[in-house]
Amino acid sequence: MRLVTFAYQGGTGFGCVEGDRVLDFAPHGEARSLRECLPLGLDGWRRLADAARGSSDHALAAVRLMAPIPDARKFLALGGNYASHAAEAEKAGFRRGTAQIWFNKQVSCINGPYDPVIRPKVSHQLDYEGELGLIIGKDCRYKAGDAVWDHIAGYVVCCDYSVRDWQLRAPTHTLGKSFDTHGPLGPWIVTRDEIADVHALDLRLTVNGELRQSASTADMIHKIPALIEELSTAFTLQAGDILSTGTPAGVGGLFDPPRYLVPGDVVRVEIGSIGHIENVIADEADA
Repeated sequence: MRLVTFAYQGGTGFGCVEGDRVLDFAPHGEARSLRECLPLGLDGWRRLADAARGSSDHALAAVRLMAPIPDARKFLALGGNYASHAAEAEKAGFRRGTAQIWFNKQVSCINGPYDPVIRPKVSHQLDYEGELGLIIGKDCRYKAGDAVWDHIAGYVVCCDYSVRDWQLRAPTHTLGKSFDTHGPLGPWIVTRDEIADVHALDLRLTVNGELRQSASTADMIHKIPALIEELSTAFTLQAGDILSTGTPAGVGGLFDPPRYLVPGDVVRVEIGSIGHIENVIADEADA
């Protein structure tokens, strides 16, 4: 199933994509957003789809896909979680320990899968990080091993845009990772039952068609059960929380010389079995 939030004729809706149609769940339940629908699980989403089919559906070509969870309460991202990226960072003098290194992306950075990403006027060190994201489907605390899977709604494509000089001036990374528009994701949530092995997906990022990042999610150092165990030990993960699981080698800031993004660049991130997002870089002065 592909779960979406979308804009249509001046309003918004949420539901699922079937072929070239979008089924709108909003008229058929009490939930006010896709986030509020997530705890219903697959059976509940199917019931809503059955109710919407033929009565509240739209042509996919007639809607604008938004970030699937625009009202997330947490957006957390993991640093250095691909062996290839850890190796290139170490070569550049950045050493990491063996612990998971999490940071916040403020939820105000959430952006649509095809919307512009703004290069801020305070820095020209805008960089990309193509990533697999997962969406928490129901609240969880102290979950580990196979128990974590029941708490995952599904997966999205993310790009963790980073303003490198702002990121590196403080150990928390939060400011440099949280500029407005710097968290595009989507184009939909592919539900967990659709992905046979989430640790065997191909991830690619291109800039203006040039391949910059290419890897398999098998290269993750910390696998998804370990991520949820770590976080849910510290606090409750809530339905709709976004977890971005790390990036492989090839980030622009570690080229010699660095290859930062400029206005007009087109950044595309695609992940096998999920889809792609594509964003044009715009200058803040022109936005």
